[in-house]
Amino acid sequence: MTAASDRARETRRRPAMRLSTRIALAVGVLVPLLVIAAGTLVVRWVTADVTHRQDVALRQRADHLAPDARALVRAVENERENAVRARENRLLDGALDLGVRVELPGGPVSAGPQPPAGVPLPDARRRSPVTVRAGGKAWRMVSRPLGATGTLRVFQPTSETDARTALLRRRVFVVAGFAVPVSALAGLAVGSTATRSLRALRRRAAAIEPDDAARPDVHIASGVAEVDDLGRTLAAVLGRYDTQTARTREALETARAFAATVDHELRGPLTGMRTDLDVLATYPELAPAERTEIVTDLAAGQERILSLLASLRALAQGDLADGQAFERVDLGELAHAAARDARTHRPDADLVVSAPKDEVRIDGLGPGLRLLLDNLIGNALVHGRGPDGAVSIRIGVEAGEDGARIRVDDDGPGIPVERRDAVFERFRRGPDSPGAGLGLTLVAQQVALHLGRVTVGTPPTGRGTRVEVVLPLRRPDVEPNRTRGIRHDWLTREPAARTPGG
Repeated sequence: MTAASDRARETRRRPAMRLSTRIALAVGVLVPLLVIAAGTLVVRWVTADVTHRQDVALRQRADHLAPDARALVRAVENERENAVRARENRLLDGALDLGVRVELPGGPVSAGPQPPAGVPLPDARRRSPVTVRAGGKAWRMVSRPLGATGTLRVFQPTSETDARTALLRRRVFVVAGFAVPVSALAGLAVGSTATRSLRALRRRAAAIEPDDAARPDVHIASGVAEVDDLGRTLAAVLGRYDTQTARTREALETARAFAATVDHELRGPLTGMRTDLDVLATYPELAPAERTEIVTDLAAGQERILSLLASLRALAQGDLADGQAFERVDLGELAHAAARDARTHRPDADLVVSAPKDEVRIDGLGPGLRLLLDNLIGNALVHGRGPDGAVSIRIGVEAGEDGARIRVDDDGPGIPVERRDAVFERFRRGPDSPGAGLGLTLVAQQVALHLGRVTVGTPPTGRGTRVEVVLPLRRPDVEPNRTRGIRHDWLTREPAARTPGG
């Protein structure tokens, strides 16, 4: 058991959570956290604002009380008891609800709310307000030095500010607690609405049946960009799946047809070869002439079988070909190469290639186009013998307005008009043809694969046969994958149902 299979099985066992539930949980957790974070920030701002206003008022009161405190210090220094009492009363009356403490050499004078006498206080030279804490209480304090011997300290309790801050903080947590169920329900509603398009896409995808030509489109625009992207991607994947399924089905049909055709077409030659072998085995004392005749028949049968197998293999490969292997091919170079190989096998034949100096390039299958030229030239070599017994083949390649043209002319007896369409059917052989009857069928197949056309006519000399092929220079943009509109049934369709030239 591999680790990948273990992980896959563990993934299958893991319970799945709906996207709408995930959204509801995310919103139900995120919203309260945001409320708490925003509320904490607001509480800090409010506390800082209230403290600032309190400090401003505290400074103003300290500045207001400082002259009376200095007068009290001078009265104490001059030891004027009546003046000291008068200054104390005036200072304490001006303090109102604040705590006031004047530190004197003989002891402090204090009144109002303030920390106990034993609580250490900051240095009197610090003029900015500070917080003093003692016994669970807190005061804001401002100090003012009163010369070399005295210090004025003014206190204000922070209880009111602390109470407001605590109340505001409690309200924040109440709002956060209330936001949990509300945001979760809202998230569930939003998640259900947001995933409605996904659920519809899932239902349409689940309803798809293989080989259903009338199935509905899996992608319907929903207005949600992500869902539409997913729908288009799924539609593209299904399209590729359909294409591959069709190609697989075609491949299976081609394989079956190949096997059936081989069985049917080879039975005759093999039966004849078996008969010849039986004759040789039964009559070992045959005359040399008769033995030579039988051996010649055996060799011809073998050549026919080899030719038939090669042609059927090429026909099956053509049925399985697609546009992914298309490339830029120079037809003039292919024509010269095909003629050169033909001269090697038939040195007695006169082959002339006429091609422009400029390259005639098309988008095509290089091996398929070479097969097309080889079969056109081979057909002309077999049937193109002129009245004088010579074989003269003229091969022309040119680029026209409607595409690239390939012409192969010979001086043979020609093909009657009523038989010109039938020559492209498979196994259609002339009485003197040594081949399998698939040469021009392969030509028609390659023309169809390249979305071209092929015609049979007569050369300008008025005698012989001209086979002309016209191929588009560029692969049509409307057929980017080269599968739609192209026939892949040259082995499976009955000959009578085929129209030549694709």
